[in-house]
Amino acid sequence: MSNGRRRWVEGIAFLIAFGLTIPAANWMIGNVGTVCTPNGPCLIPVLPGLMAPSGVAMIGVALVLRDLVQRRLGVVYSASAVVVGAILSSAVAPVSLVLASGVAFLLSEFADLAVYTPLARRRLVAAVLASSFVGLVVDSIVFLWLAFGSLDFLAGQIVGKAWMVLLSLPFVYVLRRRDERLGLTPA
Repeated sequence: MSNGRRRWVEGIAFLIAFGLTIPAANWMIGNVGTVCTPNGPCLIPVLPGLMAPSGVAMIGVALVLRDLVQRRLGVVYSASAVVVGAILSSAVAPVSLVLASGVAFLLSEFADLAVYTPLARRRLVAAVLASSFVGLVVDSIVFLWLAFGSLDFLAGQIVGKAWMVLLSLPFVYVLRRRDERLGLTPA
């Protein structure tokens, strides 16, 4: 497979996965958890004694996938996926949750983009790590405030998303090494 075709195929796979993480996270918040609070989120443990809304797992992955979409297809595709994901979310989550998620994700993606873009060509793993951490903090604060009017789960949100980012870094490292071996350049 040619490098251009490989980049396109992988980019589309990352794009689809990224677009689906948003509605998956919104669905999980209302349906998956070890505890579901009345008129609030379903929660999962992220550390002993620390809980977070269950969507953190998907959003942590989404932050990394956004960077990979940009690497393979460019900024326009990753920004478009945020919009499509928010639209898909409206089928599985209440409108207030979809709006909070959409606004938080859009703002966090701009923060992620601002950190990732200047670093990505030289240090992909560092770029993904730094941009994801900036994005997850912005996303957590904005989402919790808009969705629930409270920052009670902020520490859990940050820890839960950070776990997912850290777990995905070996994949990013292997991808970067393979790209170098194949001479595959970012979009």
